[in-house]
Amino acid sequence: MFEDLRDLYQEVILDRGRKPHHGRRLETFDAQAKGDNPMCGDRVTVFLRRDDGRVQELGFEARGCAISVASADLMADAVIGHTPDEIRAMAESFVDMARTGVSDDAALETLRPLAGVHDYPSRVKCATLPWAALQAALDGAAEGVATSE
Repeated sequence: MFEDLRDLYQEVILDRGRKPHHGRRLETFDAQAKGDNPMCGDRVTVFLRRDDGRVQELGFEARGCAISVASADLMADAVIGHTPDEIRAMAESFVDMARTGVSDDAALETLRPLAGVHDYPSRVKCATLPWAALQAALDGAAEGVATSE
């Protein structure tokens, strides 16, 4: 059973990495930020549109590994409809899950395929880079963040 679940999770990551659902620059957005990991070459720019205090739409442009692109895409699924405070809490829980492989946060259910990165510490930055860019966008820091391993 565990191998089947791990295979399913790998398939989700590969599929979302190749064909992201949210991989586009939004036509209209009110915040954006870039994230860059110069050590591995992952780059992401997050665009978001808010309305009524909630993220209504999120898109991204990314160049990087399947984990980084899939993380940005699954992140978009998870955060749309949420407030900035809810997203910040979700981001904190996600980073913990990426580092430990464990989470009991129901809000992270769609992000569970990325829990396996904890087995590969050098890939944790790949998974968390889009989240850092999103938080920078929420904070109004268009220049975003640079990470290194």
